[in-house]
Amino acid sequence: MIALTDQMREMVNNALANNCPCILATATASGEPDIGFKGSTMIFDNESLAYWERTRRQHLKNLQENPRVVVLFRDPQTKINWRFHGVATIRPDGPIREQVMARVVRAELEKDPERKGLAVIIRVNKVTNLVGEVLQTR
Repeated sequence: MIALTDQMREMVNNALANNCPCILATATASGEPDIGFKGSTMIFDNESLAYWERTRRQHLKNLQENPRVVVLFRDPQTKINWRFHGVATIRPDGPIREQVMARVVRAELEKDPERKGLAVIIRVNKVTNLVGEVLQTR
């Protein structure tokens, strides 16, 4: 069962402010990987993460071909780390997009002044730590 915790919510939602933004790993349909920081990552609900996709570059292309992703959270000061394995859904419009946009941290939303970004919802299927121990699974 996936039940993202209050500790996860607190740490992920404040990751950018704490200088430890989440890292998103995606891959093309043929398996070519890509990795990058997503400062807008948040716990969306008890089973999902979300982020604001404002760049519309390689990560978005990869998600359109292959929605399977991993999001890494690591806080070196507390030594807390999680890998959230899941499946992404792109929300280009509608109420879920609006909900995500309303919760995006100011620093990230200011980089998208025309608000042309897309919401990406990641349904978490498994949470592991850095040594691969499964902490939660669907």
